[in-house]
Amino acid sequence: MHRIVHLESGALIADIRRPVFAHQWTEYEATTQADIATRLAGASIAIVNKRLLTAEIIAGLPGLQMVAIAATGYNNVDLDACRARGIVVSNVRGYARETVPEHVFALLLALSRQIGPYHQSVAAGRWQKSEQFCYFDYPIRDLAGQTLGLLGGGVLGQGVARLAAAFGMRVMLGEHKGAANVRDGYVPFAQLIREADVISLHCPLNDATRHLIGAAELAAMRPHALLINTARGGLVDEQALATALRERHIGGAGFDVLTEEPPTDNPLLAPDLLAAGNFILTPHVAWSSREAMQALADQLIDNIEAFSAGAPRNRLA
Repeated sequence: MHRIVHLESGALIADIRRPVFAHQWTEYEATTQADIATRLAGASIAIVNKRLLTAEIIAGLPGLQMVAIAATGYNNVDLDACRARGIVVSNVRGYARETVPEHVFALLLALSRQIGPYHQSVAAGRWQKSEQFCYFDYPIRDLAGQTLGLLGGGVLGQGVARLAAAFGMRVMLGEHKGAANVRDGYVPFAQLIREADVISLHCPLNDATRHLIGAAELAAMRPHALLINTARGGLVDEQALATALRERHIGGAGFDVLTEEPPTDNPLLAPDLLAAGNFILTPHVAWSSREAMQALADQLIDNIEAFSAGAPRNRLA
């Protein structure tokens, strides 16, 4: 009988059905990194979200047969260690195909239309004292006719592209940074950085993509360009971005992710940046519509049932 341990049930608001096969189920609303090994002792199936399953932890769990990731990202699990042990690792895919693109455009529209600065100015009494029926303290840009550069052309990138087309934007898909050849339908990475009015990131975080956007890329972007990141915090050099925002080297940025979550000492948390109007930060919630979370929960259990039936799906290892 499988023993299933869910380490982070509080990270998901959904009706999580129990697998159809015989099993023991244990769940914890939250788990500290220090408690992982103890709580997974004797487990054959581990459900994780963001907690790290390191090679050291995996080595101490001889009964572990499957890691079911309750997310798409998998950089928190040592896949090499799992492969060496024959442990199946599966993730959840495609569940956020609507909610993440919508969040991208919520950030993009708020920045382009200066929603935050105008709202704050009204709250401060600016409109009430205006001599005209409106005022133009913060310039507004239409999305129609602008170029959206996508780095990452998977399900989420495609969803953003569909919405961009509806807004009348031109979509440009960027090749991998440093790639020797450019695939049909793609443009060189450097060209996208130079020409896009908006850059939206939809890449996994790995050694090749860490700090994909750094000081050099930020300096090469158009002065009015916007950078949107709903993927992974480590894709962007956050100190370089803080400098670029302060010095107005780019038009603005909308982020839903940071390198460390929850954050403690991050340059993008500086009060002057959060109040500046050209930067919006949300707490990693782009994925979390109620509809998306239920789809995630359903697929998570589908993955576990498929593993138990001897036909693993969405395999990473």
